[in-house]
Amino acid sequence: MLILPKLENLRDTLPIEGAIRIELVEGIPMFRASTTVTNRIAELLDKQQTLPLNPDEKQELNLYEEIDDYLSFVNRTVRNLFLSQIQPTV
Repeated sequence: MLILPKLENLRDTLPIEGAIRIELVEGIPMFRASTTVTNRIAELLDKQQTLPLNPDEKQELNLYEEIDDYLSFVNRTVRNLFLSQIQPTV
């Protein structure tokens, strides 16, 4: 049985509309963060290189990392399910 990880919460600043996009990779739908979200992550990472992030920014970056981990898990699961359907069974 497959157990999905649980997200505890979403950042209030995460845009609800347009936060995730779906793209096809070799015919398999993959979930990706939108350009808006990836730009915000890049902004936080750039700032972190030169200045310390404030507590809210640290929490925001941590939550984005948690969401990224979750999307990666979902994408691996979808890909593995797709591949298992096209693999011949022995």
